[in-house]
Amino acid sequence: MREQSKIFKLCFGAMFVALTAIGANITSIFPFLVIGGVPITLQGFFAVMSGLVLGSRVGPFSMFVYMMLGLVGAPVFAQFKGGVGMILSPTFGFILGFILIAYVTGKIREANSSLPSYIIAALTAMTINYVFGTNWMYAAYQLWFEAPAEFSYKLVWLWMMVPLPKDILLDTAAGILAYRLSKQGITIRHRIDEESA
Repeated sequence: MREQSKIFKLCFGAMFVALTAIGANITSIFPFLVIGGVPITLQGFFAVMSGLVLGSRVGPFSMFVYMMLGLVGAPVFAQFKGGVGMILSPTFGFILGFILIAYVTGKIREANSSLPSYIIAALTAMTINYVFGTNWMYAAYQLWFEAPAEFSYKLVWLWMMVPLPKDILLDTAAGILAYRLSKQGITIRHRIDEESA
């Protein structure tokens, strides 16, 4: 049973790598979803889901695999970008943040598996990713990237206000969906236990 559970989690981990890559490139369908150089994507949604569904080990690992795939050149980042040069991208902080938020959501979910805890975990992760990613972006524009005219710390946060309502809704939905999936998973495990007894 434990081996089956490991295989199941690894398969789901691979699925979340693929889903995050797909979510990264929603701007290829809707190119107007790029504000201030920041693509509005579904990566954060799937990063949160990976932590809530897979836990604090496999969830972050799946996001690490996603990041490494992009860095070795696979076009899995937003706008089908990839390569080691992406480390210098102003938005790379968000990609790094996906590993962290998958870990945080997994840890919160493992400590308390109630529906409010799932939603709190998702919104906490969103906040962490905004703080980490936005500060990385500000540092990138200040230190090694060409800053746009009238650039300021306030302007960076104003850019982030555009996707914020979408992310609040999506991450709340991620918490609810992951909670429902967990309940279905418990039901499935009980059925397997009954059949093998």
